[in-house]
Amino acid sequence: MSASRLRRVAVLVLDGAKPLDVGIPAQVFTTRASMPYEVRVCGAAPGLVTGGDGLSYHVAHGLDALAWADVVFVPGYRFPDRDDPPGPVVDALVAAHRRGTRLAAISTGAFALAATGLLDGRRATTHWHYTRALAARHPLVRVDENVLFVDEGSVLTSAGAASGIDLCLHMLRGDLGVAASNHAARRLVAAPYRSGGQAQYVPRSVPEPLGERFAATREWALHRLGEPLTLEALARHAAVSPRTFSRRFAEDTGYTPMQWIVRARVDMARELLERSELGVEQIAAAVGLGTGANLRLHFQRVLGTTPSEYRRTFTRGE
Repeated sequence: MSASRLRRVAVLVLDGAKPLDVGIPAQVFTTRASMPYEVRVCGAAPGLVTGGDGLSYHVAHGLDALAWADVVFVPGYRFPDRDDPPGPVVDALVAAHRRGTRLAAISTGAFALAATGLLDGRRATTHWHYTRALAARHPLVRVDENVLFVDEGSVLTSAGAASGIDLCLHMLRGDLGVAASNHAARRLVAAPYRSGGQAQYVPRSVPEPLGERFAATREWALHRLGEPLTLEALARHAAVSPRTFSRRFAEDTGYTPMQWIVRARVDMARELLERSELGVEQIAAAVGLGTGANLRLHFQRVLGTTPSEYRRTFTRGE
C-alpha cells in the first residue's frame, strides 16, 4: 500500500460486543497526522447496539460502512458459540471480502468470520476459552489455540482482547512499516512484539479430562512429578496393561500419558517460576524434567515461550 493514501477502517459492533475489543482498533487506527486512517464504527443498522459487560454503543453507521472500508474489524462478543450473526451481517462481510476488503477478528469475533465460510480450510485462532467451541461449530476451520494471531492474508484472527493490539500492530507494520508500528506501540504503552503464544495465559496446559476413568492415577502422578514416571508405572497404578492404559488415557484426555505428564511438569514449573526464586536448572530437577535445556525445550513446545520470558511476564514487580 502507498504510505500516503488514507485507509478506511470499519469496526463492526455486534450484539454483546466486548468493550475492550471494540476500543482497540478504534484507538490504534485513530486519525492523526502520523496515522493515515479514518475509522467508522458501525452495526447491523445505525443506532443503539447492546454490548457486553454493562455497556451499549450508539453507532452512526450501518452495514454500508463495510462497502466503504478497506479493513473491517469484528470485535469479540458474548455467547459466540450459540448463534451466528444475522444473515445481512454475514452477507455484508462476504461481499466486502469479495471486493478485496481485509477482514480481521478480535477474540471471539472469529466466530462471525467463520460463519461466512471464509475461514474454511484456513488457520484461525480465538480466545483460548473458545478454541474447542470454534473447532466444534466450524470443523473446516484449522483452529490454532497456541498463537496470539493468525494472518491468512485477506482474513486475520486474534486471540483474547490484548492480542487484538498485537494484530493491529502487525497490520500497521505491513501498511506503514516498522517505525510507524513502533511509534503506535509507544503511544499505547504496549510491546511492539510479544514473544510466545496464548498458551502461556491458559490457567493449566494439562487438558481437562472428559471422564473420571483414571482420575485416581492422574492425581497420584501429580504428586510425584519430580520422580521418574513411566507408562508402566502409571498402568500398574491403574491396574491395567500399558497398552490399555495408553488407549483409554488418550480417549479420556486427548493426550498420550507421557504428553500429559510433560504438560503437568511444565505447569508445575510455571508455578515455581512465578512463586519462587529458584533457577531454571533447579526447577527442571524439581519437576522431573532433568536439565534446564530440557525444560526450555518443553516450555517452547507447550507454551511458545521460554522460562525466563515467562518469569518476566508473570512475576510481580519485574
